[in-house]
Amino acid sequence: MASSTNLVTGASGFVGAAVVRALVARGEAVRVMVRPSSDRRNFQGLEVEVAEGDLLRPESLAHVVRGCSAVFHVAADYRIWTRNPAAMFRANVDGSAAIVRAASEAGAARIVYTSSVAVLGIPPKEAGGGQGDEETPVTYADMIGPYKQSKYLAEQRVREEAAAGGFPVVMVNPSTPIGPRDVKPTPTGKVIVDAARGKMPFYVDTGLNVAHVDDVADGHIRARDRGRIGERYVLGGQDMTLQEILTTVARLTGGRPPLGRIPAGAVMPIAYLSEAWCRLTGGSEPMVAPDAVRMARKTMFFKWDKAARELGYAPRPAEAAIADAITWFRDNGYLG
Repeated sequence: MASSTNLVTGASGFVGAAVVRALVARGEAVRVMVRPSSDRRNFQGLEVEVAEGDLLRPESLAHVVRGCSAVFHVAADYRIWTRNPAAMFRANVDGSAAIVRAASEAGAARIVYTSSVAVLGIPPKEAGGGQGDEETPVTYADMIGPYKQSKYLAEQRVREEAAAGGFPVVMVNPSTPIGPRDVKPTPTGKVIVDAARGKMPFYVDTGLNVAHVDDVADGHIRARDRGRIGERYVLGGQDMTLQEILTTVARLTGGRPPLGRIPAGAVMPIAYLSEAWCRLTGGSEPMVAPDAVRMARKTMFFKWDKAARELGYAPRPAEAAIADAITWFRDNGYLG
């Protein structure tokens, strides 16, 4: 019989660490799964049990999930650009299937799988645009780049595994989390850092749904407690254009608002050159990735009515998320 311990994978990451903090704040027992090389700053000082495991080594997972009543599988390889897409697919697709199977075999009563709004459909601009949700039609062909492709296949794989084995899986689809302790930082966190440092004078015509990372973490726990098995829930926040995000950052930091819009097509040659230079020099990632420009052609607006209705999910305004992120980045030396 599983105990009341919660396992969180990806606990060293941005969203995973927020889930850990939320659980600890509620006085719940938490076990975190990390690799030996994982950066552990995000849960240092918290009363958690540390278990080493690797999603790419299924045989390492049995002892990690043993005795856990709930498993939050938050871990993912989240990068817009990668030199090795195959490794990303193995981590996100095969790794997700492995942890879900292991958790179910260990008797977990509930498994919360962290997907992404990246795998959801978006109403096309020619059809009037608008917000996507859990039911907006989408296909694999709509996925841009290895991250979105791998997360799309991962959600499909988890759904198939759960259906075939009767596994107690609830899926959540966070939108664009922003907030404190984005140590890496994530691609979106890097936008906030660059904007706060005055390095984003122009914007492209795109938009994101911005949610405070702590609200997203709360949504995970609500999905565990109230979510219906087999369902998925968008954990979103406030729709904002990139211009609005950059203007908000400028106002909160006393900086200069963006000077104007630049067409996405004009950025693409720069992205190709940046990618080529990165490959040539062995850099970690291009300054601008071509897939990032392709993604910017779509406005990533979403509604989270289902999570509000069924989970009681109620996120705070996006400005609070941006303000908390700026404060944390400034206090931790990211802004120079």
